[in-house]
Amino acid sequence: MEIAPGTRLLFIGDSVTDCDRLRPVGEGSRAALGQGYVAEVDAALSPLHPTRPVHVINMGISGNTVRDLASRWDSDVLALGPDWLSVMIGINDVWRQFDGIENAAAVMPDEFRRTLGSLIARTLPRIKRLVLMTPYYVQALRIDPMRRRMDEYGAIARDLAAANGAVLVDTQAAIDRALAESDYKSIAVDRVHPTQAGHEVIARAFLRAIGVSPSSRR
Repeated sequence: MEIAPGTRLLFIGDSVTDCDRLRPVGEGSRAALGQGYVAEVDAALSPLHPTRPVHVINMGISGNTVRDLASRWDSDVLALGPDWLSVMIGINDVWRQFDGIENAAAVMPDEFRRTLGSLIARTLPRIKRLVLMTPYYVQALRIDPMRRRMDEYGAIARDLAAANGAVLVDTQAAIDRALAESDYKSIAVDRVHPTQAGHEVIARAFLRAIGVSPSSRR
């Protein structure tokens, strides 16, 4: 699938997407896109259409769950008129079930599926392409309770991608491949928030999923 010249590509999610992006709208420069995978993707896409580059927008907000996305969807997605939309959400939905601090903010699987599915249904008629990125946990031991729970939410993202013709980025699978070669601390010291190397893993997974070879980066 080719991403056309001048495409408006909007990323929305939590802190992994946010990465200190510009407020209120993260767009217009590499610095405005934050210090994470969104900026890495932008750097890879820029050379593809030099005269009409892909216009990347970062609307991640740290701490968000899918419930938070729903509360700001009209202003932070629909009003900005993206052609392509990428969503990575679920980490906080799960994390709040384990942190012992904000359990009321946790989003259970049924609500996660229902809310994300509703957002997708509202948005598909207005965009050209949807990309769903699975949430992840940087833990190779799949019987770890949080890893097992995160895999449930990743399965929901996969189901919704298949049901809606979306591009799926299996972020967890990309993290797992990196874990087979590296210590988890090189990817995310707290097993969630990526290092620069971790963001590069996520960016490469995104690029491959949309048919752009990461090796094409200059």
